[in-house]
Amino acid sequence: MIEAVNKIQLQKLMAFSALIILYIFFAFMGRNFVSVPTTLNILASSYFIGFLAIGVTFVIITGGIDLSIGTVMMCSALVGGQLYREDGLPLWICLIVVVAFGTFCGLLNGLLVTKMKLPPFIATLGMMMVTMGFGSIFTGTSSRYFPTILENDGWFGRVFFKTENNFPMGVVFLAVFFVIMFIILNKTKLGRYVFAIGSNEEAVRLSGVNADKWKCAAYIIGGFASGLGAIFYAATYTVVIPNTGNGIELQAIAAVIIGGTSLAGGVGSLTGTLIGVFIMSVLKNGLIAMSLPAPYQTFFTGIVVIGAVLLDIYRTKKTNEVKKVKK
Repeated sequence: MIEAVNKIQLQKLMAFSALIILYIFFAFMGRNFVSVPTTLNILASSYFIGFLAIGVTFVIITGGIDLSIGTVMMCSALVGGQLYREDGLPLWICLIVVVAFGTFCGLLNGLLVTKMKLPPFIATLGMMMVTMGFGSIFTGTSSRYFPTILENDGWFGRVFFKTENNFPMGVVFLAVFFVIMFIILNKTKLGRYVFAIGSNEEAVRLSGVNADKWKCAAYIIGGFASGLGAIFYAATYTVVIPNTGNGIELQAIAAVIIGGTSLAGGVGSLTGTLIGVFIMSVLKNGLIAMSLPAPYQTFFTGIVVIGAVLLDIYRTKKTNEVKKVKK
């Protein structure tokens, strides 16, 4: 246990060091990278990815995966936008529906994995396609718009995006969400069982614990986080386009892995995840500061994703070698 904790601390230190090195690199190579507008852009592009990453950390620690978080986020936003713009419901009700819809999708993922015994990859891949299609069907393949700061419901943008003084409110909400989830993961029964299931699910079952219930709870948290991410995505961009969202989940999952959470399960850290989120955000804005076209940004982001997975495989391999030596 102490050894695992030490490895997590080392990984967080390495991730933080990588964040500093990356920032320094772009400070020298990018144009006007060290500036207030760029800093605000880094924070703004971290909002919804941060919510997704924190939520999916719970799932990955159980040894599972959720490939649907990106499309669930977009579909949730589309459902809320449809109810607001076309059906005329009050905005605050629409926002509750957005979060509820994301949570419901998380519940479905959990039930598919725990009750239907589908592999998490297949279950969430299917949910990815279902939500992508449902968002287009529900809106008639039309984009949906959320209020800007200048509209009658401009409170939406000021509360969830930026104040009139350009203060990034999303940072505050992300920080609050992080603290709550940190407490849940590290100080509650749910968190303990999430780690235990990822380490040895069969042992958890043999001890008389309903492992399916706690594993399903992890997917529900992932869906809930996707719903929250949908609100901040809508507040940031105001326009939500159907048939989008796939690919966003890779950024969140990469951030989780970079932060030290193992795809093999049983090991993870929300602090590391948050550092990973900012690494992805700095990378995105740094490449823009270097005036690289969008294909280059996608290319280098893909390299980071591959590197993160290879790093996790290496960590898992070394851990298994140590266990064999001890035996």
